[in-house]
Amino acid sequence: MGDYSVSRQLTKDYAAAWTAANPGGTVVSRDLHDTAGLGIDHLTPVTGAWVGAAYTPSEAATAEQKEILAVSDKLLAELFAADEIVIGVPMHNFGPPSVLKLWIDLIVRVGITFRYGATGPEGLIQGKKLTLLIATGGEYGPGSPAAGYNFVEPYLRAVFGFLGITDVTVVTAGGTAALMQGADRATFLAPFEAQVKALVA
Repeated sequence: MGDYSVSRQLTKDYAAAWTAANPGGTVVSRDLHDTAGLGIDHLTPVTGAWVGAAYTPSEAATAEQKEILAVSDKLLAELFAADEIVIGVPMHNFGPPSVLKLWIDLIVRVGITFRYGATGPEGLIQGKKLTLLIATGGEYGPGSPAAGYNFVEPYLRAVFGFLGITDVTVVTAGGTAALMQGADRATFLAPFEAQVKALVA
């Protein structure tokens, strides 16, 4: 009933509204807690071997290095194939959940999603729209006493901006802890679901 269920619900609402508005379109869902489709049990942290493989030119990569990057390659293929990216995000200890951080680590690849040029870093993911559907247990919006503790939105804006995605829309469902205290779920979700549907419309 907490953050995860709210962010998942809003993501489902967005996908349903988008599908209705784009009957010929395709929605690809990636549940970071269900990685069977990637052929693995779970996402794993980046290691020194992974970094070495990522910095090795593809034509010089060994079979082992290619295998190390296989999951990253699949995630990147999904990312580049998408016109629009929607991420449902619960706040964990003032930041994004660890599994989302693992996903980010796997898609931030030098020479693929960013590169360093004469004027500094350049994002290589261009022309994509990003929508963040964030759920927080407390109230962390602008002007709230705890606003300074919200590192989810600024972190994600910074990472995706670094990769070249600057068209970012955010819907934040704050105060989901009320659901744990007996608040009516449908009533609580209604204004946020309306915001999500309005984005698609």
